[in-house]
Amino acid sequence: MTLPVPEAPPTDERAPEPVVELGLIEIPAIGVSMTMYEGIRLSTLDRGPGHWPGTAMPGQVGNVVVAGHRTSGHQVFRHIDALVEGDEIRFVDTSGTVHLYRVTDSRVVVPTEVWIIDQTETPTATLFACHPPGSVRERYVVFAELVT
Repeated sequence: MTLPVPEAPPTDERAPEPVVELGLIEIPAIGVSMTMYEGIRLSTLDRGPGHWPGTAMPGQVGNVVVAGHRTSGHQVFRHIDALVEGDEIRFVDTSGTVHLYRVTDSRVVVPTEVWIIDQTETPTATLFACHPPGSVRERYVVFAELVT
């Protein structure tokens, strides 16, 4: 089995990226329903949550990695730290297919811990945002597994 290969972290977080809509991300427990985009540079994250290029797409084997803001702009992941085991994360792709994941764990890491984008041999998802709110010192990370 060949796993997806994530792109390296961007060297210029402020560089523009093409605007590519991938569908929706919905997290009912924290009131999220927003368009998800391809890319993790600030120009993308200012529009909405961004899919880390090269990581798995929703529903595929591998790790779907998504970043979002907590305090600036739309604040899509403002309450990411309120998610608990069993909460739903839904990805709705552009064809309307829903991929349902359930939260399994969460933790705080430092920005250099890029193992969070590592690909897995089962369908998983990882959401992350800066932590604590208003700081870039750490990242709050939520892990989930595909249900359907």
